[in-house]
Amino acid sequence: MSLSIWLGSLEQGLLWGAMVLGVYITFRVLDYPDLTVDGTFTLGAAITAHCILLGYSPWVALLVAVLCGGLAGMVTAFLHTGLRVAPLLSGILTMIALYSINLRIMGQANLSLLREQTIFTRVGEIALLEPWGPLLLALTVVVLVVGLLYLFLQTELGMSVRATGDNEQMIRSLGVNTGTMKLVGLAIGNALVALSGSLVAQYQGFADVGMGIGMIIAGLAAVIIGEALVGNQTLFRSLLAAIAGSIVYRAVIGLVLQLGMPATDLKLFTSLIVVIALAFPLVRQRLGFRSLRLRGEGVAETGKYTQDLPSRRD
Repeated sequence: MSLSIWLGSLEQGLLWGAMVLGVYITFRVLDYPDLTVDGTFTLGAAITAHCILLGYSPWVALLVAVLCGGLAGMVTAFLHTGLRVAPLLSGILTMIALYSINLRIMGQANLSLLREQTIFTRVGEIALLEPWGPLLLALTVVVLVVGLLYLFLQTELGMSVRATGDNEQMIRSLGVNTGTMKLVGLAIGNALVALSGSLVAQYQGFADVGMGIGMIIAGLAAVIIGEALVGNQTLFRSLLAAIAGSIVYRAVIGLVLQLGMPATDLKLFTSLIVVIALAFPLVRQRLGFRSLRLRGEGVAETGKYTQDLPSRRD
């Protein structure tokens, strides 16, 4: 692969990183199987393209897309907490509704931004940043998102959201409204997904009504790959793992396309990546391999009691 292809894979991995972080919030932190992602990603792209074509600033379009993504997540949370709809079904219902909403927003199946001003075209006009402008912009956005997300999850509200995913009954017994915590978690997760959709639409120069199909699988694949490579012992490492998994996933996709795989088989290849990533811990256990990450997790789980245990050499 040439340098331009590697650079493109890195840029796309960072741009899709916000979506992977959104999936991480819902699936890992909140322990909520949210399928709204497929519709929210397209929602962010559709709103951004529509606003830019109306003459609004691409930054304003980006902000509106993030807010609408958060609103979509709140709808899913309301279906579950307010109407007692099952978590999986609530996400499916919102995702289906968003398909029609996205078509309404766009007015057609595809909107082109090739001749419009986007945040990437404006950065590209700065001569000093050529050709690293899009990469630096994507990296800046990811650093800001990871930093703000890390700080939020360390607050009392963020800790309550994490506790809701870990043990909902326990945190409810302490007087925490778990319904509100799910509302906050799903709103943040889908806002990040919409942010990624907005960035990708401006980067690619178009918005398509089907661009979000299978996005949840891609997000899960990136999360699993990142956790296998980086680990998830701490919150910060988990966030970095999501970004690393997104970059590796996009690099693998780019490599496979360069080797001649038809683009129509990408969804099948994505499913295979998820299966391999899920089966990797079992295969490693069957083969008798023990990683440093697993040993570290064992020490973390046993805590202070490990000090009292005799060593195996004794």
